Amino acid sequence: MSALDAFATDDLHGLTDGEVLDRTASLVAARNRLDAELTRTARHAAVTQAAEHDGLKSMRSWFIGHARLSAGEADRIGRSGRALAHFPALAAGFAAGDVTAAQFDVVAGKVGDQERAQAEEQGIDLGAFDAAWATVAQEAPHASLALAVQQFDDALDPDGPEPDPTEGRRLTIVKHADGSVTGRFELDAVGGEKVQSAIESHVQADRPKGDTRTRSQQNADALVQVCDNQLASGQLPTLRTVKPHVVLQLDLEDAVDPATGPGAARTGFGASISAARARWLACDADISRIVMGPDGEPLDLGRRHRVVTPGLRRAVVARDKTCVFAGCGAPHWWADVHHLVHWLHGGETNLQNSALLCERHHTKVHHGFSVERDPGGRWRTWRPDGTEILIGPLLH
Repeated sequence: MSALDAFATDDLHGLTDGEVLDRTASLVAARNRLDAELTRTARHAAVTQAAEHDGLKSMRSWFIGHARLSAGEADRIGRSGRALAHFPALAAGFAAGDVTAAQFDVVAGKVGDQERAQAEEQGIDLGAFDAAWATVAQEAPHASLALAVQQFDDALDPDGPEPDPTEGRRLTIVKHADGSVTGRFELDAVGGEKVQSAIESHVQADRPKGDTRTRSQQNADALVQVCDNQLASGQLPTLRTVKPHVVLQLDLEDAVDPATGPGAARTGFGASISAARARWLACDADISRIVMGPDGEPLDLGRRHRVVTPGLRRAVVARDKTCVFAGCGAPHWWADVHHLVHWLHGGETNLQNSALLCERHHTKVHHGFSVERDPGGRWRTWRPDGTEILIGPLLH
């Protein structure tokens, strides 16, 4: 870190163009070396199950919860870590700073356990490919490595058998701060035909005369309509004993106030929308009152009810939203409602004695870990040895 600190104090305006480029190249190489060492360390942590120290199942979970990495980046590190031992030439270039993390992942993502086993069965020398890939990665543009890896695929299966279409399908959805989402999908020819047919039927049927929207806008609207129809049909698989549906949380004051109320309502997936839009959606919806008190739906159920009722679960979900175990954040439809004080020990089935925990962490708190909600409403998590699991700025 001292070397990075020294870099940060340099006056860039005092450098020539050549010096700036040399400095940039040095930083790229340094980043590659750091990425390689992070990958090696993460692999060791995965093998030794170090994440269990913080109550998590995998380094992937730890990276997402504690290091705040995206799921895609956590997957990349894990995938590359598993591949290090199988591609020594490429790994050496990675460690030396000559190969980028993205380049290493081109190979790691394409040549996994199954492909290596096929190569061994067919007598294909993986070492020769490893050496060639290392050379290409260090001397050719990034795209060239993908082509070189494709040659390995061709050598594995020159006849090209029909692939399983479900293995090649990808859908990535990214939610942004304002609640909007963007996405990317990759489909095989048949899957793409099905999606296009469903969307096209709505585009053609629902397009009024004079619709001047772009085709992409019409397609997006049609996709929402397809999902709307499916949700309304009630034929989708259940999520935690209830049919999937759009969930909105809105205070009573905002529900009756005619003002727009920007950001006053929350959706089940955590987005914020205006009170006006929530009221519009409520025109054709079932409404449940969750009142944190004696009026409305009963939350303080006492000891007569050991099993969490649907009403209480809705209240816990509205408050906690995700698994409350430190570093987790699993969605509520994966989670159970946990009694902080067990029923057998006198714990009541009410909101104050409830916490939303995913299955893994529900098990953890029954085997030594514990969670507690402090007076300020913040959930805190302790290990079996009494030390608290804290998530904050990473060490510098």
